[in-house]
Amino acid sequence: MKVVAVVTEDFRFFYETARRLREKGQPFISLGFSNPLPLNVELVLTTEGERKRLRGRKVIASDDPDWAVKAALVLLQGGSFNRLVVGVDPGPRPGIAILGDGKVLLGDTLLSPEDVAPAIRDFLSFVSTNELLLRVGHGDPTNRDRIINALWDITRNIEMVDETSTTGRTGHPDAALVIAHTRGELLPSRPRVAPTQGEVRDIQRLSRIESAGAITINSSLARQVAVGALTLKEAIEKQKRKGVSEGDP
Repeated sequence: MKVVAVVTEDFRFFYETARRLREKGQPFISLGFSNPLPLNVELVLTTEGERKRLRGRKVIASDDPDWAVKAALVLLQGGSFNRLVVGVDPGPRPGIAILGDGKVLLGDTLLSPEDVAPAIRDFLSFVSTNELLLRVGHGDPTNRDRIINALWDITRNIEMVDETSTTGRTGHPDAALVIAHTRGELLPSRPRVAPTQGEVRDIQRLSRIESAGAITINSSLARQVAVGALTLKEAIEKQKRKGVSEGDP
């Protein structure tokens, strides 16, 4: 049976990933970054921050153990598709649905807009397709455009879909699935992200929550988070180095 390797120094990620793999009956081993990869290992699971330490290997990198395991179980089956369609429901925690020749391969909610492009890129490294089409819902303009900007480096075959038909759905993956099945308008150019003052303030609020009240990032850093130039964690680290006193008055 195909084996998965969990390679991480993040205890929470390891514990949650190992628990989910056991629940699914999926064989796995735990390795250190300096350990050689056994020949029977099909893919490696690690965190997004540790991805760069595993170059040259088939890697699924995510800070969300649930997504990592779901993706691994699908990708272990491999596959070649004539058409791969990815639907994305934009938001602070975007939904994603992946269809292979009309069949639902995977659906889940990701932790942040920054996770969408890496998740799709990892998925594509394990399958082959003649055509890739990305469909993104039109709602939540700032997060939508952040996601599209990152996806632009993967493919220009991106459609914006009217999300009206997803109203009333109970979760982002459900909405993403509807979006994946709905024809949209092909985007002619890369969008410009223009966060509102309210969105900038909300990111500052989230930085306080993320840092347990220790740090509030300044508006400049918050704006960089809003446009996707920095993750929230990176902005908090930058603010720490600058000093809390250098934030907005």
